[in-house]
Amino acid sequence: MDRDLSDEDSVVDLSFEAESPLAPPAELLERLPSYDCLFQGGAQLLPSLPGRQIFFPPLEALGRPQEPRCWSSFLEHRVPVVTEEVAREALLSFVNSKCCYGSAAAGDLVIQELKQQTLCRYRLETFSESRISEWTFQPFTKHSVDGPQRGTSPRLWDIKVQVPPMFQEDTRKFQVPHSSLVKECHKCHGRGRYKCSGCHGAGMVRCPSCCGAKRRAKQPRRCQMCSGSGRRRCSTCSGRGNKTCATCKGEKKLLHFIQLVIMWKNSLFEFVSEHQLNCPGELLAKAKGENLFKDENTMVYPLIDFPLREISLASQRGIAQHSATLASRARVLQQRQTIELIPLTEVRYWYQGKTSVYYIYGTDHRVHVVDYPEQYCCGCTII
Repeated sequence: MDRDLSDEDSVVDLSFEAESPLAPPAELLERLPSYDCLFQGGAQLLPSLPGRQIFFPPLEALGRPQEPRCWSSFLEHRVPVVTEEVAREALLSFVNSKCCYGSAAAGDLVIQELKQQTLCRYRLETFSESRISEWTFQPFTKHSVDGPQRGTSPRLWDIKVQVPPMFQEDTRKFQVPHSSLVKECHKCHGRGRYKCSGCHGAGMVRCPSCCGAKRRAKQPRRCQMCSGSGRRRCSTCSGRGNKTCATCKGEKKLLHFIQLVIMWKNSLFEFVSEHQLNCPGELLAKAKGENLFKDENTMVYPLIDFPLREISLASQRGIAQHSATLASRARVLQQRQTIELIPLTEVRYWYQGKTSVYYIYGTDHRVHVVDYPEQYCCGCTII
């Protein structure tokens, strides 16, 4: 006969079934002799990532020395001038892409003045690789174990992997050779199953309709939900009284191993030269430009002789920032610095007694309108 269930028996408490920790308690894992070598060469424990170690890459020699550059050909490069016709066509194209903008104003407004300025955008990309080790586990399914008895685990930076295409970010995980250990599951203590928290192993719970009274209050007939038994099959375990351990999937044992996590990241530094026109800087940072200069190598050098001094200073500042940020945390695989010309035109126009402006930026003639005179609410009909 089933035992009497208290009011709490009908409450399914699965809080203790939360996601298992990344690794079992430290006392379950003896220190791997082969893992000692992984702490050599500057490994440090990350305070924000318990159980993880970041491994500093070996120092590498700098690339080729900087060569003097001749900028005369670059200075002769010019982007096409924006004419009044081009300015009107750009505005009409922009207006037609907006559902609530009328095109009459774009066609009728009078262009009074065109102010054109060419900006320089400097961009530095640094493609780097960092490596982190961490303990992880998976259910042990009786396959062969690549443990310390098979050899010494290699240093993390000695493990050869396929590098993704340059400047394309990616994250991959690999099992460190000879680092595997088989242990009893720390969640179910090697049983493969654990008692259901919904029914405490009974397989049945109090009927939620009649609360175990077999009849509903003030009704002579027996409860239809439980057929008058006062009990219902536990929905949490389907009446079995126990559940398969979610950690070991019922296998009773876990295969613990050191996992190598490799992250390829592309760090970006951008700078746009100053201008006197009132166009938002975030638009210019994303604008399409015309390539003026490109330098790509394992390590690039600051531009110290570019005619526009603020670009030279930006180059020096960007390379110094990336060097300081990545020097002790990652291995730099490739760097690329570019200078692009960004055309910017302020169009001052007159329409219905008012003077206003809009901006054309980028080689693809994007438009930023300060206050377009013919705007309508969504859903309104223009007559």
